[in-house]
Amino acid sequence: MKIGIAVLGAGRWGVNLIRNFLEHPNSQVLAVVDPNRDSLAAVQTQFNLDASVILATDLSQVQALPGLQAVAIATPASTHYTLAAAALQQGYHVLAEKPLALNLTEAIELCQLAEKQQRQLFVDHTYLFHPAVDRGQRVIQQHQLGKLRYGYAQRTHFEPVRHDVDALWDLAIHDIAIFNTWLEQTPIEVSAIGTVFPKEEARMEREEGINKEVAAEIQNQFASSRITANHSEGLADLVWVTLTYPDGFQAFIHLCWLNPDKQRRLTVVGSLGTLIFDEMSPETPLIVQRGNSDLGGEENNFWESAIPYGIASLHAPQRTSLRHREVLSLEQVEPLRRVCDRFLNCVQTNTPCLTSSGAASVELIRILSTLSKSLKLGGQPLIPF
Repeated sequence: MKIGIAVLGAGRWGVNLIRNFLEHPNSQVLAVVDPNRDSLAAVQTQFNLDASVILATDLSQVQALPGLQAVAIATPASTHYTLAAAALQQGYHVLAEKPLALNLTEAIELCQLAEKQQRQLFVDHTYLFHPAVDRGQRVIQQHQLGKLRYGYAQRTHFEPVRHDVDALWDLAIHDIAIFNTWLEQTPIEVSAIGTVFPKEEARMEREEGINKEVAAEIQNQFASSRITANHSEGLADLVWVTLTYPDGFQAFIHLCWLNPDKQRRLTVVGSLGTLIFDEMSPETPLIVQRGNSDLGGEENNFWESAIPYGIASLHAPQRTSLRHREVLSLEQVEPLRRVCDRFLNCVQTNTPCLTSSGAASVELIRILSTLSKSLKLGGQPLIPF
């Protein structure tokens, strides 16, 4: 029997969820909810939705819908807690876009509520279902890189500038999740430094391409609660994160939504080679540069770019060239399709997914919350707790 689903949010990511659930043989999209009627009309046209699919402007309009078993949430981050809690209380399974909530207390409450209701709480950490992350994890587990030295990541783009979260909460969770998965560890110490830049009025009036009035309507109808753990002078646009793991491995993450170039790149450097996941290189997203050296040409860029931020004081090891570049083959599958498939399986069996359960997401939010505190304290290293 197909699982009845309502998708909350018909924006960029909501459209992707709708598409995948429409195409999946084990799901049936019963409703799409969005306060913006133009977005609902666009979805109706794009997918030529059957007349039986309800297009609603408020969750309350579909909460008692016959056959509804699950809710997928793709709304602004500040609305996730309220919507997920309402859905769980109604007895629905929940798939929520990251982050699950904007503070640790609310994330834990949602996990406890899901357990009480005996419903699945699944968080869409899409990158953990990416074939490149799967393959990269095997490379590291097989010790192909030798002794791991350090890692770094860049996640930047030019807009959208969000109004309910800073660049840290918007972007960092992906790279933290990947580093934790690849290393099979969680950080024991974290720190973050950031900068808030003046915003142009026109930019402040946009929320991913929609006008200020519609953004306000979304916030009102989706009942938001603004993040409290952010930069004391505003929402940081540029953030540098440092993660220190139990074995001494350190990862450095550059986050910014005002960069003219879009970057989605994560690197782990080892004594025998370097693993590079570059999402912006569709033909060669995952490569290993092999060779017996501490650093290669690609990695030198990190130390050079780190000088303005004071990270060069970490004293980069002697630079030599890696000798052999190997492009790794990957399974050709959309990560979000795997997310939707796993969620539906969790609903059918009523068993949690260890990779993307609410409990797993709580640990990531614990790290983000601690990083926010470090950001407010000007980069003071802190222990996640």
